[in-house]
Amino acid sequence: MISFRRKLLLKALKLFDLAGMIISFLLGGAMESYEFSYVSLSNFLSMRIKIQNFIIFFTFLLVWHAIFSSFGLYHSKRLSSQWKEIVDVIKATTLGTAVIALAALPLRVTMVTPVFLVAFWAGSSAIIILSRFMLRYTSKQLRIRGRNLRNILIVGTNPRAIEFARKIESRPELGYCLIGFVDNTWAKHQEFLKTGYALVADLKEFPAFIRTNVVDEVVICLPVQSFYQQFSQLVALCKEQGILVRFLSDIFNLKPGKTKTEQFEGDSVITVSNGSMEGWPILVKRWLDFSLSAILLILLFPLFAVTAILIKLSSPGPVFFVQERVGLNKRKFRLFKFRTMVQDAENMQAELEDLNEISGPVFKIKDDPRITPIGKFLRKTSIDELPQLINVLKGDMSLVGPRPLPVRDYNGFDQDWQRRRFSVKPGITCLWQVNGRSDTPFEKWMELDMQYIDSWSLWLDLKILFQTIPAVLKGSGAG
Repeated sequence: MISFRRKLLLKALKLFDLAGMIISFLLGGAMESYEFSYVSLSNFLSMRIKIQNFIIFFTFLLVWHAIFSSFGLYHSKRLSSQWKEIVDVIKATTLGTAVIALAALPLRVTMVTPVFLVAFWAGSSAIIILSRFMLRYTSKQLRIRGRNLRNILIVGTNPRAIEFARKIESRPELGYCLIGFVDNTWAKHQEFLKTGYALVADLKEFPAFIRTNVVDEVVICLPVQSFYQQFSQLVALCKEQGILVRFLSDIFNLKPGKTKTEQFEGDSVITVSNGSMEGWPILVKRWLDFSLSAILLILLFPLFAVTAILIKLSSPGPVFFVQERVGLNKRKFRLFKFRTMVQDAENMQAELEDLNEISGPVFKIKDDPRITPIGKFLRKTSIDELPQLINVLKGDMSLVGPRPLPVRDYNGFDQDWQRRRFSVKPGITCLWQVNGRSDTPFEKWMELDMQYIDSWSLWLDLKILFQTIPAVLKGSGAG
């Protein structure tokens, strides 16, 4: 998946930076011992097996990571200049080197000499700057070839907004796909129409547009003084649905979401993000998803084969039920499940709408007449969900995340705050699975999804996975 590749390429730098710190540490020790023999190389290398030195070194790694994070070196750099990033790297490595120098005095680390510090600083700076060059080059090549793209929507049709759009289009290496503009009719509206850009909605239609279209980022270019109320409403709408917001203006005391300021072609761009899933844990999450799904698909192949035979023998139709679902940022993908209903069951749903037993836009019937005999068993044991491991392996889904909903259910949402569940990748199981599964009321279901997004951590994912096993074995609320 494109978004995964972008995250993987960016977040892998955290591990690379730690490796760079280790290599530079070894380089500094080697240079110091070679030039002045304060500490022999053999003694330097033997430090790794001493517990106290291991603790000190591990602490240095944590401090190193914290310093780099504080300088924003793990944020997306699409709109930042390469020179600014180099300056930030040098600031971070300089501060990191200074911390090592200051810590070496009370800890009496004899190998930390001026030669060591210079070699360490030069080596770490060179390695990390080189990694940033490589990242930018790789990202540029991917984006020019139409990959790792983000859909961007511009609010405002004034000259500054048009100029910003032209700058974006002149830089294909940034990987932006301009959807169009949003604005009301105003005095210079005809001048905008002459530019040839698409006006996809007015300000009143904006909420409906972002509900029904794939929008990764919204750039607001409206004058703050005359559109202050609209600013607040637009930010709130995007915040509810987890859409990243940027401003082409100087705004102070901005409270909603996480904010940062970047410079792009002379413009000050303020970014508001509301997702909690960022940093190195998201890289680990994807690694776990890929590894566990691949292993499980191999181990469960005999079960897949037996299930496929039983489905074919019990009723006519395909083995798999494939349905379009709504995924990350409302991207559509094809979800795989073992078929548990009669053929053409989706077309029969309209006749059963009056029997729906769950609140909200979702559709559930405990004793659904469309379910086949083998299908009832597959649902009770959740075996029908196992083919979604294919979606996890592909990157459409995660092992843990809000359940992916059919397009029909998504279209029935009447509260925008509920759409924030689509700001993270959907999963096979989540908090709803361990809190009653399909017996959970829709309103409670949505609240649990928001709770998961706001409190997400790797530990929470592992906890949910372990709690899912007894919930599935118990079979309560399945169906």
